[in-house]
Amino acid sequence: MTGYARREAASFGRALLMPNTLPPIANPAALEAYRAAVISAAPSLEPLMSFKLLPGMTAKEVEALAAAGAVAGKYYPIGATTNSADGIHAPEEVADALAAMEKIGLILSIHGEDPSAPVLDREVAFLPALDRILATHPRLRVSLEHISTREALAYVLSGPARLAATVTAHHLLLSLDELLGEGLNPHLYCKPLLRPAKDRDALREAVFRGERKLFFGSDSAPHPRAAKESGRASAGIYAAPTAIPALAGLFEAEGALTSFTSFVTRNGAAFYGLPPPRGMLELLCEPWEVPPETDGAVPMLAGRSLRWRLGRIRL
Repeated sequence: MTGYARREAASFGRALLMPNTLPPIANPAALEAYRAAVISAAPSLEPLMSFKLLPGMTAKEVEALAAAGAVAGKYYPIGATTNSADGIHAPEEVADALAAMEKIGLILSIHGEDPSAPVLDREVAFLPALDRILATHPRLRVSLEHISTREALAYVLSGPARLAATVTAHHLLLSLDELLGEGLNPHLYCKPLLRPAKDRDALREAVFRGERKLFFGSDSAPHPRAAKESGRASAGIYAAPTAIPALAGLFEAEGALTSFTSFVTRNGAAFYGLPPPRGMLELLCEPWEVPPETDGAVPMLAGRSLRWRLGRIRL
């Protein structure tokens, strides 16, 4: 916990903490303990707390979590990703919880994949469930997390103002070819999977032109190297050490630096109804090579040379 939290604090002023721990963050005591542990490990990082929606969760449980400081509830379809065996079959299983979130004003954060569909079709296959959520809860604000496909992108951009999406550095920087093209790279295995270049390029075009409904989400998963280099690799990319400098280089190369700050700071804060993060992150134009291992995990873009380096966060 300590090393990973400090790594996050070196890049970010705040972080929405995901609740798919074991056991899950699904009650006030667990939420408060998780927040305290992160603050102890990284005092400069502002933790935004989320809870895990579980089948049958009641309105009173949601109200108690909101009173404990939750700003979002996370919807995991059953079996969709890490630690989601206790997830949701259909939105109707959490109807009371969603109604309470809508009333209170909490954000619904969704891992938008249908695990019953073929793996490359899962994000698109989930969109009908999202249709039902939006129609049933007309004031609920929804963030579709780490979108990866042209179809999900079009859905979000054509949807209501209360629907937004996060985009990761790895889905902007990489494609299915890096995962599979020259041999399987388990350190690039994530959910949703890296996509063909046509999907990646559609995401790039949208964030470069400054779409305000899109904002950065690291979806950083620091699985130990042994867990990735195994017969059943864990899903997730350790993006935190390199995401911001790598994105700075990508936006710079496309002449889109004017959109960079909004993408990584302002758009998400505005959707959550928060002020921009405190302080300023210093980026230095100093080429460096990403090490092969950091914090016991293999970071995104390991072995590659990046043009920008992280400096200090000035509070």
